[in-house]
Amino acid sequence: MANIDELAEKKLKSRMTKIRKCNREPEEKQKFSEKIGISLELEFQNKNPDKLSDGITIITSPEGKVLFADYFYGIPEDEEYTNIEIDEKQLKSIIEFFNDFKLELDDSD
Repeated sequence: MANIDELAEKKLKSRMTKIRKCNREPEEKQKFSEKIGISLELEFQNKNPDKLSDGITIITSPEGKVLFADYFYGIPEDEEYTNIEIDEKQLKSIIEFFNDFKLELDDSD
């Protein structure tokens, strides 16, 4: 059996072929986009990231419905980590906070 790196490389090439096709064909992009969920990890800034790492993970369905949200907290130097599920009230506050944010990707230096 192929090793994990080879399998990942093959799958990446396949995904890139699909993405390039979607860039050329708007109707293909629409169909493909309907099947993509989002996984978003927000990492809070800490004065000493070796001593504290925390943030929020959110996973959505292709329609944008939040399927899962949790808060992660870790002490990297001690290799201690935990997760706490975010409740509905907390999730509403998080969504409200990001309501006017827009994700724009910039690959320039």
